[in-house]
Amino acid sequence: MLSTRTRVPYQLALQQLTDSALPTGAFAHSLGFETYLERGMVHDEASFGAWLHAFLGQQLLYSDALAIRFLYEDVDVAELGAMLSGQLLAREVREASVKMGGRLLEIGSEVFPSTALDHYMELVGQGLAAGHQPLAFAVIARSLGVPFEEALPAYLFATVTSLTQNAVRAIPLGQNAGQRVLGHAHDAVAAAVEDVAQLCWDDFGAVSPGLEISQMRHERQRARMFMS
Repeated sequence: MLSTRTRVPYQLALQQLTDSALPTGAFAHSLGFETYLERGMVHDEASFGAWLHAFLGQQLLYSDALAIRFLYEDVDVAELGAMLSGQLLAREVREASVKMGGRLLEIGSEVFPSTALDHYMELVGQGLAAGHQPLAFAVIARSLGVPFEEALPAYLFATVTSLTQNAVRAIPLGQNAGQRVLGHAHDAVAAAVEDVAQLCWDDFGAVSPGLEISQMRHERQRARMFMS
């Protein structure tokens, strides 16, 4: 006799967690590329692709990717959250991470409940952890049994996808151009996964100043489509 409920493989859960339709609010954030757009430095497929590769390899690698790796290596989640809060210097980007992380925690608690997630949400509720998006994702993914080697590239590519979809609207790019950008990003994501294995604690937050400055300038930009 078949069970009334079949155990869902973690691969399906991972697809749901990284689906662009997941309502975390990612559609409202450019994470700094809108500043380059306003200044005319990002204006087409090639220039956005260059920005995206820089963001992935010079910021996301040293912040979100490294935080996910450390959580899988059992570094304390509250300590990692404090490090992320300290190294995300641009206020809008820091708040974006917490807002999207909060929504991910809400969704995760209903769809993918676990003891680890309950513990993390308790820390966030007590003000002992910030609830950043990469940590919320990592806690959920790890509790589902997703191996790090699959969780990290999925998270990175989901971030790249969200930013590309936003660029399609903002620049604007055609849908085919957006897909070409994503296709070219495959190698960059794979390289980031390889590079993160070589980093250490001292590398946490070693972000390109130009990216951070653009994110800070966005806060005072006169006309904006995005929250960050």
